[in-house]
Amino acid sequence: MSVPKTEFSCQRDHLTIRGFVFGAPAPGKPAVIISHGFLANQSTVRDYAAMLAEESFLAFTFDFNGGGLGSRSDGKSVDMTLLTEKADLLAVVEAVRAQYRPASVSLMGCSQGGFVSALAAKALGAEAVHRLILFYPALCIPDDARRGHMMFYRFDPKHVPDVLGRVPMKLGGDYARVVMEMDPFEEIGGYCGPVLLVHGTEDNIVNISYARRAKDCYDRCEYHEIVGGGHGFSGKHGEEAERLLRAFMKGAV
Repeated sequence: MSVPKTEFSCQRDHLTIRGFVFGAPAPGKPAVIISHGFLANQSTVRDYAAMLAEESFLAFTFDFNGGGLGSRSDGKSVDMTLLTEKADLLAVVEAVRAQYRPASVSLMGCSQGGFVSALAAKALGAEAVHRLILFYPALCIPDDARRGHMMFYRFDPKHVPDVLGRVPMKLGGDYARVVMEMDPFEEIGGYCGPVLLVHGTEDNIVNISYARRAKDCYDRCEYHEIVGGGHGFSGKHGEEAERLLRAFMKGAV
């Protein structure tokens, strides 16, 4: 089943955020805003958006400013941090409300986009964020910064350089600096709406121990481990993740 897909854009600090809305826009439809992960772009979450549109949600995907390879949005990757992405997401939420007048807004994020979504949900509160969906959230980012090993980037954490590295994407030193003293669990705790947290047991990028601890940050958390799942779900693991997402959004989980 194909779903309508139209372009969407908004501004944050004179930067244009570009994305798509899946589903036929109409006032009063519930909206879900989906955030992609580190080094990625919105194409990596479009299948979730299409599935949610089939379930009568308006689903929004977008590229963070400077946030990944193949981004359609403005901004430089060297300026991107967890906090600029939080600001981007808050701008998208505001624009979706103003332009589409949804009945509710839920946030979903994968990997770094999950961490960003959790930060935004806490900032906005359950009055503004109806539901929160976190797929393998990258809550390891502060610990990775403290040890000087963030994915492909290695550096001295006591002397963070202005540029962490250039391959596969030029990354600025602020990417590490802004999270160096951050406690991720303290930062995300406090959102009191319903949460779906899904993590793969074989994730070799974000250890599942982070998810096991994060579930206790929420009073209304549905937590699921996908046995054998890695960092990103595909095949049978993807089908299981979609089943959990569909049931959660229908209120059956």
